[in-house]
Amino acid sequence: MYRFYISFFLLSIYFVVSGQSTSLKGLVKDVYSNEPLAFVNVVIYNSTTGTTTDMSGEFELEIKDREFVQLELSFLGYKSFITEEIMTSSIRSNFVEIYLEPTTKELSEITVKASPFAQKTESPVSLRRIGIDQIEKSAGANRDISKVIQSFPGVGSTVSFRNDIIVRGGGPSENKFYIDGIEIPTINHFSTQGASGGPVGMLNVDFIREVDFYSGAFPVARGNALSSVLDFKQKDGSKEQADYKAVLGASEMGFSVSAPLSRKTTGFASIRRSYLQFLFKALDLPFLPTFTDFQFKTKTRINTKNEISFLGFGAIDDFELNENASDTPDNQYILSYIPVNKQWNYTIGANYKHFYGKSYLSVITSRSHLNNEAIKYRDNIKDAQNLIYDYQSQEIENKFRTELHSKFLNINFNTGLSFDDVHYKNNTYRQDYQNASLLQISYNSELRFLKYGVFASAAIPVLNDRVNLSMSFRMDANSYSNNMSNLLKQFSPRFSASVQLDTPIFFNFNLGRYYQPPSLTTLGFRDNNESLTNKSNGIKYIYADHLVAGFEYRPNSYSKITLEGFFKKYNDYPVSVTDSVSLASKGGDFGVVGDEEVISIGKGKAYGFELMARQRSPKGLHFIAAYTFVRSKFTNIQGQYVPSSWDSKHLFTTTINKTLKKNWDIGVKWRFVGGLPYTQVDENTTKLKKAWDATGREYLDYSAYNQKRLADFHQLDIRVDKKYVFKNWSLGIYLDIQNLYNYKTKEPVKYVQQLDASGLPIIENPDADPNEQRYIFDKIITENGTVLPTLGIIVEF
Repeated sequence: MYRFYISFFLLSIYFVVSGQSTSLKGLVKDVYSNEPLAFVNVVIYNSTTGTTTDMSGEFELEIKDREFVQLELSFLGYKSFITEEIMTSSIRSNFVEIYLEPTTKELSEITVKASPFAQKTESPVSLRRIGIDQIEKSAGANRDISKVIQSFPGVGSTVSFRNDIIVRGGGPSENKFYIDGIEIPTINHFSTQGASGGPVGMLNVDFIREVDFYSGAFPVARGNALSSVLDFKQKDGSKEQADYKAVLGASEMGFSVSAPLSRKTTGFASIRRSYLQFLFKALDLPFLPTFTDFQFKTKTRINTKNEISFLGFGAIDDFELNENASDTPDNQYILSYIPVNKQWNYTIGANYKHFYGKSYLSVITSRSHLNNEAIKYRDNIKDAQNLIYDYQSQEIENKFRTELHSKFLNINFNTGLSFDDVHYKNNTYRQDYQNASLLQISYNSELRFLKYGVFASAAIPVLNDRVNLSMSFRMDANSYSNNMSNLLKQFSPRFSASVQLDTPIFFNFNLGRYYQPPSLTTLGFRDNNESLTNKSNGIKYIYADHLVAGFEYRPNSYSKITLEGFFKKYNDYPVSVTDSVSLASKGGDFGVVGDEEVISIGKGKAYGFELMARQRSPKGLHFIAAYTFVRSKFTNIQGQYVPSSWDSKHLFTTTINKTLKKNWDIGVKWRFVGGLPYTQVDENTTKLKKAWDATGREYLDYSAYNQKRLADFHQLDIRVDKKYVFKNWSLGIYLDIQNLYNYKTKEPVKYVQQLDASGLPIIENPDADPNEQRYIFDKIITENGTVLPTLGIIVEF
């Protein structure tokens, strides 16, 4: 298979193709009034090629032999601005809208030049802008944003190739996602309910324009996050003609269309379908995943003062067992515990904007719906007697948010409020073994309550823009309980500052408090008497105090080096009554997290520093070198600090992308992750027949929680892209190889039942009391890591 991939890719060099010349059109507007701006200078960044906008604010540039460009704009009375990377094509139409911010300063007074890297007064630290060029070409990512952000400082990962987002020692449940201002609950297929991870992304990156990744200093309009915010901005649909794109990727095939729908309306839509079930079956794996996803957006420019966008995302995920897989110890282990899972979700929403004077109003409404079902039978024998797990749950959130952006005396204001109608259902039956007793947990739960919040921020430039200050606050509450209904109890103040010490050196600072409610799985948990256990336990909002400070050095117009130190102090984190573990250490596995009894007594701390060097060279050489030292500890139910499951200590990533002549691109990524803590198996409990029969997998020794460590993990990924441009269509081919040198790391020991000649598990003491009978097990040591080549094909027409 590897030889086939490589041979096919190399043979493609014999195609005869034409050169690439692209026309990029655009419209430049005032960010507050939405009025077109005439006579704006528009230049391809770090070049002498440029033009000016006409009386309608429009421009057109010819782009030669470049797939990605940044534009630099300047105009008297407005701040100079450098765009994100814009992806162009000679096959489809290329159009971009750009907004400029007015300033009260004269052009000669401006001493701070525009930067090609993201800058926001409210978030002078911990903000990384991810361009479409990085998403499209990053080695080892396969156009999956959750893997792309692993190139940036502070972002950890497990070695299981999941998409859990672990930022600065925080758990996978501490992240929030927004697309065009609309919150979506997850960006992954087969997502872990109550957290954010999954094995593969559900967003089609063909329509992503840029991503702002905040690992701290979150904007007040993006609430209820403790570790990170990912803020996506999508392209608009084509204004001139219908464009089509077909993709055959690592795990799925997809088709998308972008087109004008009327004189004032544009739109795009895509659908993707996986073929993993065929590949996994051919590889003799014990599970067969299938997924489908869709994505769409329309934008209507009603008039100069009003516009509205409608968008939607959704996924259908089906996970079945391959009971015909060969009877290897690994397959036997997985089949013993993994359930059959079916999941679907969608988000639909609208974003209306009204512009007037030096302000604009955004009104955002959306509906998100998650349906999650899982079922497991002992030994996969499907009868009522062998049922050990049956889970059905729905999460429905109807959201409304309004934001007012305005400018007065050179001060930028952002104020708003939000209301969410939350509906949660859960029907659970599961068996468990706790405190030497076999338990049957069975409950039906239904909740409906309101969330509400208010926020405001002010960004103030002083000393001729050499100092930029931001003061903001946010308050959130909900009607779930008296503990969480008072806005003042969740008062979240923040302060940021950026000081230009010298022409290329800046000092940046942020101090703030951030709140997040516990997951719906935790709020809706009931005991067998149908009581809301955690409500009775006085559950609260979780909060974390963040302190981030650092320096930024800009040696030239396309490079920067940053050094940031961070400290996060957590309070009121839910801690499990069952196993004494903080929920901060959970959520990095499939299934559901948080549906258990907890108490809000947990504390935590995550601290460290990050060093990053980043370059976006005009000659097509882009690189990121990022090192993070991080420690992450949370208290157990006894109040003792123990390492969290994300306490990796050392993270280092080097990512290099180079654009070559004749539409060739090459990318390399090397990643190092320090050994993560893990908990040894409680062998005595695991071997008990009634304990194993309840769950089909090992029990951990929580008295020694996370006292062991895995070996360090590292891998090398490479990617080569080649694009061919024909008269009316183009062909892109890429070869992506993950873990090129086949590094393997050992996983914790696993237990597999010994079977007799009839295929039945062997009992060590069959004559003993049934409560004391024990199975005989084999211990298996498995390794994680393999060479994973992928051939991708992208066709535009």
